[in-house]
Amino acid sequence: MKKVCVKIVPKLLTPEQKLRRKECCADWKTSEESDEFLEKVITWDESWIYDYDIELKSQSREWKHKESPRPKKSRKSKSKIKVMLLVFFDCHGIVHHEFAPEGQTVNAAFYVEVLKRLRDRVHRVRPELWEGRRWILHHDNAPAHSALIVCEFLARNSITVLEHPPYSPDLVPCDFFLFPKCKLVLRGRNLGDVKTIKSEMTSLLKGLREAEFQGCFQQWKQSWDKCIVSNGEYFEGDHIDVS
Repeated sequence: MKKVCVKIVPKLLTPEQKLRRKECCADWKTSEESDEFLEKVITWDESWIYDYDIELKSQSREWKHKESPRPKKSRKSKSKIKVMLLVFFDCHGIVHHEFAPEGQTVNAAFYVEVLKRLRDRVHRVRPELWEGRRWILHHDNAPAHSALIVCEFLARNSITVLEHPPYSPDLVPCDFFLFPKCKLVLRGRNLGDVKTIKSEMTSLLKGLREAEFQGCFQQWKQSWDKCIVSNGEYFEGDHIDVS
C-alpha cells in the first residue's frame, strides 16, 4: 500500500447526478454520429481575468547547476483589479466575446442582453448557421442561464439549447481549453489596469487558430467517452482507457 493525495472534485456526486452525466454524454455521442452535430454548437462561459494572476510553479522553473541553491520567490496573491470575460466559440473560432461592465454580475436580465448581441453576431459571422436557425447554444446550469426570462427569450427566437448535466465543469470546453490556455499566458504578469487586461485578452483570442478549436472539440468528444466509461464520475487526472 502507499499514501496518495486526495483528488479535489467540484462536488461529491450523487448516483442520480452521475447517471445524468453519463446519459447526457451518451445523447451527445448519438447526436454527433447522426448529423454533423458539433458543426452547429456554439459553446460559451464566463470567467474573471485578473490584472495579476499567480504564476504556476512550473512557470517559475530556472536552469541551475546541480550545486546551485534552489531559487526562491515571495508569496503573492491575485490582484483586486479584474474584469469579467464572456466568450462564445464554435469549432471554427470565436463567434462573440465581450467584457461585462464594472460591477455587473451575469444575472438573467444581463444574460438576455448578451444573447441578443450573440444572435446578431451569429447572423453576421455565421450566416450558414443563422439560416433555418441551425445553431445550437451550449451553456452550463448556472441559475442565470436557466432563468424563466432566458428560457422565454430562447423559445421566442427558436434557439435550440444543448442540455448540460449539473456540476460538470469537466464537460465545458471553456473550462478545459479556452480559459486555461489564455490565462496561462497572462499568469505572473502585472497588466496594470482594466484597459490593458481587455486589450491583452482580446489579442490572445484573436491569435487562436482554427486548428486549436478543432482540437478542442475533438477533446470534448473524448471527454464524453471518458465520462461514460467512468459511469458518470469525474475523470480528470484519472487514466481511463476508452479504446
